Amino acid sequence: MSPRAAWRLESLGFRKVYDYAAGKADWFARGRPIEGERAEVPRVGSLARSDVPTCRLDEAVSGVAERVRAAGWDTCIVVNDEGVVLGRLFASELSSDSSTAAEDVMRSGPSTFRPNVVVEEMTRFMDERDISTALVTTSEGRLVGLFRRSDAEETSRK
Repeated sequence: MSPRAAWRLESLGFRKVYDYAAGKADWFARGRPIEGERAEVPRVGSLARSDVPTCRLDEAVSGVAERVRAAGWDTCIVVNDEGVVLGRLFASELSSDSSTAAEDVMRSGPSTFRPNVVVEEMTRFMDERDISTALVTTSEGRLVGLFRRSDAEETSRK
């Protein structure tokens, strides 16, 4: 819809108006509201943990490791000022506890998934590859959160 049409709808009293130029698939990939037959199917965006620790490229691993452990995590996502995922520090990188910058030890360009991926499909994918966590980002690469297979399994038991 055009910006003009969006503003007109707002002037008519509509409160949730979106001026969105990209396509339907990108809308879903951003975790935007979904309607229709499969709207209630659980998706990874709804289970992604947004409280996963983050750090910047230039932060010392020692300080990051301390903060990550205090928060009860064993991983840290390296992001820029816009929240775009640049890398990831796993427990092995965080155990070095050095003054080395995160950029020098991070695993660059980690795989990411969009919020609209169906939980069942994601857990099957993770089972096949024996992985327990997956990063969820927007189309622009901004961090949504960390999806944990254990959270999905716990949710399905309820």
